[in-house]
Amino acid sequence: MCEQHGPARRTILQGAAVASGAALVAGTGVGTANADADARAAAAEPSMYFRADWDARPPSSPVQVLATPPTHVVVHHTATPNSTDYSEAHALALSRSIQNYHMDTQGWIDAGQQFTISRGGHLMEGRNLAVVAVREGTHCVGTHVADYNGTTVGIENEGTYMEEGPTQELTDKLIETLAWLCGAYGLDPQQAIVGHRDFNSTACPGDVLYSMLPELRDAVSGLMAAQGMEIGTVHVAAEDRPTYPEVPEDEPQREFFHGPGRGADDFTR
Repeated sequence: MCEQHGPARRTILQGAAVASGAALVAGTGVGTANADADARAAAAEPSMYFRADWDARPPSSPVQVLATPPTHVVVHHTATPNSTDYSEAHALALSRSIQNYHMDTQGWIDAGQQFTISRGGHLMEGRNLAVVAVREGTHCVGTHVADYNGTTVGIENEGTYMEEGPTQELTDKLIETLAWLCGAYGLDPQQAIVGHRDFNSTACPGDVLYSMLPELRDAVSGLMAAQGMEIGTVHVAAEDRPTYPEVPEDEPQREFFHGPGRGADDFTR
């Protein structure tokens, strides 16, 4: 396991600047027209591997797409070993393993999360239609946060982050991805970026990664400003806001398990 602890706030902010290819300058070019915002969101789309790249299986049933965009972006960890294999081949194999587990063991129709980031900083499309939905401003419904799948988009981050933090490569790509999603959906990073444990009783995304969320929110806000993307002002209904349940002391420790992904009231699988 790689003994790398979470990056300091300064490192996170510097990583965001490098990832964007721009300096973080307060008040940089905030647009006003929706068309301009859409264009900036498209320009900010990070490089990624699509489902065909990792040889995804087709979903067993059609994936649901809602016209109403999500209100939160949820950060997860995969609850897998902190691999030191940062290669493209490892990242693509990870996506296949996650999909196989979700479909064959969990009985879901497809990979539950919309996106996955490997420890090498490789971003992969997860659930079918995830990228299309972001580009259209719609919501591809996943299976990753029990009872809130209709209002959340999820990012799985490879590893287990209870005692150590993610690699810098993963952190940089996470900031890029969060900025893209917040910009595309008109969200405020300070309100929209949350951890799985904010909605469900789980330790996910791990104590260390969860503790990094305030710095990640700031880094995403700075990156969006550098890219000329608007900070959204979406009103979130009370029933869609985080409930902050207690973190269990005895959550099972096994690969791919990171707390409840589907609740009794969910209409998705």
